[in-house]
Amino acid sequence: MEDSRIIDLYMQRNDRAIAETAAKFGTYCGSIAGNILSCAEDTEEILNDTWLAAWNDIPPTQPSCLRAYLGRLTRNLALSRYRFFHTKKRYAGIEILLSELADCLPSEDSTELAFERSELSRLLSDWLDALPSEERQLFIRRYWYGVAVKQLAREAGITQNAMTQRLLRTRRSLRARLEQEGVEL
Repeated sequence: MEDSRIIDLYMQRNDRAIAETAAKFGTYCGSIAGNILSCAEDTEEILNDTWLAAWNDIPPTQPSCLRAYLGRLTRNLALSRYRFFHTKKRYAGIEILLSELADCLPSEDSTELAFERSELSRLLSDWLDALPSEERQLFIRRYWYGVAVKQLAREAGITQNAMTQRLLRTRRSLRARLEQEGVEL
């Protein structure tokens, strides 16, 4: 079913919107949540929470890109779930992702002092736009979708160590760009 038709079902408050959303975007959203949480039961709960959040938010929101909208909802809900369980040390995967980016992104305190969030977002978008397409896709798949380095390496046909080095160079490029723009890290 077309995304616009699914959004119309939400706007009409038709229950079928949730079933159509789950059928079309369940695998996509499930992979986002699964990469962050690494627990099938929690992933299923996040998917249900995503469908509920979409139901509650549409209307009045009318997303221009349903896939991106649902992906953002899923990611935010999964990260919230991760933070909730973080003190119990249930999940290790997201800690690795966040620690990899920690040295090239500013802390929240210095970000608020140096830039408004929108300025940092603009800088990141500009940096991503300047990357070669393949590097941009790798960065987004690793740090937005949480795809494992091992899987990225396998798909690229290189060793895991080579992929780790490639991602390290990309993060260093981000760090250099932010420092060049005056962002305190």
